[in-house]
Amino acid sequence: MISRRHIRLKVMQSLYTFKSKKDQSILNGEKDMLKHIEDISKLQIVVISFLLFLFRHAQNFFEENKSKFLPKDEDINPNLRFIDNSFYKFFFKNKTHISMYEKYSFFWNDNDHDIIRKIFMEIIKSDLYIKFLNDREVSDEKDIKFFNNILNDIILNNKILHHILEENSIYWIDDLPFVATIIMGNFKNQKVIIPKSVFKNQSDKKFAKDLFKLTIKNDLYYEKIIIEKAKNWDLDRIAIMDQIMIKMAFCEILNMSELPVKVSLNEYIEISKYYSTSKSKMFINGLIDSAIKDFNKQNKINKVGRGLM
Repeated sequence: MISRRHIRLKVMQSLYTFKSKKDQSILNGEKDMLKHIEDISKLQIVVISFLLFLFRHAQNFFEENKSKFLPKDEDINPNLRFIDNSFYKFFFKNKTHISMYEKYSFFWNDNDHDIIRKIFMEIIKSDLYIKFLNDREVSDEKDIKFFNNILNDIILNNKILHHILEENSIYWIDDLPFVATIIMGNFKNQKVIIPKSVFKNQSDKKFAKDLFKLTIKNDLYYEKIIIEKAKNWDLDRIAIMDQIMIKMAFCEILNMSELPVKVSLNEYIEISKYYSTSKSKMFINGLIDSAIKDFNKQNKINKVGRGLM
């Protein structure tokens, strides 16, 4: 289930897309945003499907090596720990799940990228792989550590894989660390969970919808505040993504009565660390903080509950 911060990221991305589609209605933009968020579950299945075909390729690789003209000892009696471990057995013991993963084979097979073989070769040449095979201690903990490392450091960092995924959604790359966490969490808890919805509850879904719609509806008002506060900056000099982050922060502070002001401020400061330059981060922080002081003076912030101001 996605966190509020992840929801903010997805809303921010959707607002950026909405801004580029000048003739799109807010309702259609909202529908696109919700689909964009729910597609995280699809990405989870797609990534696991990659692992399925990676393991199948490894099996074929080890079998073919036995048929070499002059096979070495390691070809005839290979170390099969890569395909004979608790991680593989957990994810691919259920035929129903395998059928579900196989439906996404076109991601990896219906192109000329040869992505499965390339990543497999990168893995078996890595220090991670060599260390894993040579480790005499076999345990679930060792398997978790190894597959967590190759998933995050090798597989999900591959530029060709990114290119393939971006052909389906330009925002999937940002979701990969989250999906990797879900996959490894499933393994640790020994339960494969493919949620029907990535939202924890209806409250989180409403938060996403309100943040999207109210940021758009109050766009001109928020833009006016930015212009007033950014005295030495022309609006055209402020990056679109920075403008969107600031407007979303204003939206939460002025419209979300249940959210503490400090939480909203801190969330957008954190998000700006990844989506803005160091100078922009300071600019965003300073502008939002200055606006909050004005909102308080003008009694525009109405929060419900103690300690939310």
